[in-house]
Amino acid sequence: MSTKGQSIIIKRVKKGGHGGGHGGSWKVAYADFVTAMMAFFLLMWLLSMVSPDKRVKLAGYFSTLSIYDSVGFSFLGKGADVLDTQIPRSEIMPSDKQSGSFFSIRDELQKKLKEQIEKKMADVKDQVMVDVVENGVRIQLVDKEGKPMFDLGKADLTPDAKKIIKIVTENIKDINDAKVSIEGHTDALNYATTKYTNWELSTDRASTARKELEVNGLNPDHIAKVAGFAATDLLIKTSPTDPRNRRISILVFSETRGDYVKKIDVIKELSKPK
Repeated sequence: MSTKGQSIIIKRVKKGGHGGGHGGSWKVAYADFVTAMMAFFLLMWLLSMVSPDKRVKLAGYFSTLSIYDSVGFSFLGKGADVLDTQIPRSEIMPSDKQSGSFFSIRDELQKKLKEQIEKKMADVKDQVMVDVVENGVRIQLVDKEGKPMFDLGKADLTPDAKKIIKIVTENIKDINDAKVSIEGHTDALNYATTKYTNWELSTDRASTARKELEVNGLNPDHIAKVAGFAATDLLIKTSPTDPRNRRISILVFSETRGDYVKKIDVIKELSKPK
């Protein structure tokens, strides 16, 4: 067959390129992301270099700023004059009894409680454990052979336990931002009946301690939690029947960091045998 007079079409396919149909658009998105992250960390670094009083002023500015209303104030035309505005020291560094100040006094609270217990309750001072934990101060009243903090098998406080709780209450009741969590714990000795178990006993003892705190002047609004753990959280893990496992734990913590108690609850829940 003759091909004379027919046009020859040559199709050239362009090879290479960057990502086919996407081209190089991903590079633009990635560059934007890196730029945003750099700006964020630069902002964090700058804020860390700003003095606490100026951070308060900046926070005050942004908390009142609105694009719809004419509330707040503007930095425009004022420059450094805004940051030079005097702010009462109480807004920058709260006093010991103001909200958010608990962390500044928890070491002092621990020391004060230990001193008063050693002075006023010297005969049972070894049954009171006061220590600073991640988010507050923990006071534990533990049993001792022949010297219980509660009547045996009951939720009634002994006279010594009432005196200790009174000392604790006197030292924490005026801390405005303090919250209190009360836990009851028992040893591994079980009741002969299933009608009343260590779960009920530990819960009843925690509730009794709560009532005693309130009788001595603690505001009920400061109570965050009252719970019984039976023998699931032993103090002396190597000896489940040790009398020191029978105890009341009073945790005093900051209202602004109440998540600590929630975290402890999660840890305890996860550590329970399945």
